[in-house]
Amino acid sequence: MMLPRRRDFVGQKPDPHAVLDGIPAPNLFQSFFQGGFECSTHQLASGRRLDIIASTKHDISAAADYSQLSEHSISTVRDGIRWHLIEGTAGIYHWDSFLPMLQAARETGTQVIWDLLHYGWPCGIDIWKPEFVARFASFAAAAAGIIKEHSDSIPFYAPINEISFMAWGGGQVGYLNPFARARGFELKVQLVRASIAAMHAILDIDPRARFVHCDPIINVVADSARPWEHEAAEGHRRAQFESWDMICGSSWPQLGGQQNLLDIIGVNYYSHNQWILEGDTLAVDDSRYRPLSSLLLETFIRYKKPIFVAETGIEDDARPAWLRYVCAEARKAISIGVPLEGICLYPILEHLGWDDSRLCRNGLLSSLPDAGRREEHVPLAEELKLQKHLFGQYKRH
Repeated sequence: MMLPRRRDFVGQKPDPHAVLDGIPAPNLFQSFFQGGFECSTHQLASGRRLDIIASTKHDISAAADYSQLSEHSISTVRDGIRWHLIEGTAGIYHWDSFLPMLQAARETGTQVIWDLLHYGWPCGIDIWKPEFVARFASFAAAAAGIIKEHSDSIPFYAPINEISFMAWGGGQVGYLNPFARARGFELKVQLVRASIAAMHAILDIDPRARFVHCDPIINVVADSARPWEHEAAEGHRRAQFESWDMICGSSWPQLGGQQNLLDIIGVNYYSHNQWILEGDTLAVDDSRYRPLSSLLLETFIRYKKPIFVAETGIEDDARPAWLRYVCAEARKAISIGVPLEGICLYPILEHLGWDDSRLCRNGLLSSLPDAGRREEHVPLAEELKLQKHLFGQYKRH
């Protein structure tokens, strides 16, 4: 998800120095702290297609980027396979944009969670038609075959990134492609159907595959001056679970959802994930704001699946304070029984904004490399080092 412009962050004050004792170490990923490479490839309303991997030169710097992250004990990352570059013609795949990244992961010992669809798809596909589901499943199977051919590691996939956000932005309010309005639930069902088909296609190729399903966790409240909107606000809040419910088959079972397909839950959390219905973002010192630890506990209790923070970050000077808050809340969640598997700093690279091409200063590393190395945001790097220490025995690396 794209981050907002710079805003002041006022943190709550859980004890940031509490070190966890006696908590079982996570065993799902190579590293507890992870880096997420922004990999959006959707077309804007103007017709211009984004390719954040290319604009940050990560496509030609993957090995150096992975190696630089390893200096921060980050050996698990989220990254993207760019479908629009691979399947320009239906059923014909060209992997030259992906193989160097796959090679870089193998050479550096980096574990990658590969996004298969991060808001973008090839031109000429109608996302509303059954053919979209078939094309995506075939692409997913082809990608799984390439990864299996070039790596012995258990593969991790995020089939469709942020189904809920994409359904809202692309189907409800006309912000993202396909720029529809009042069709949000319809698009959500279609994306779930495609995700399920892709997972089955991947499992046919490699039964070892693991699947991560990333979506925002949110809180929506009614304005105190309009208490009659409570049910509407609660409806918006509950909608955050719809795609996960469909994937595991607890709702809309006709789509083919199954418990085993809801494998790993990735929760995305930013400073703007809690708001007043039709109003402003809630600040963390607002009495109606729910601590992140509470949201993590609610999500884990609902599904009882492996869970990790798949995206979190903020812009500018607030970066260290935001990481401090998220980590303190993560330790609190762990202490009350949430077996959190990791925290992914997202995006890990600064980049140009989707809508206005402004430089979003939101990462650990700079948007462009210089002589094979990226400039680091030192305050965030120092905070990350402190947080790795504070997690103590809980983190693996």
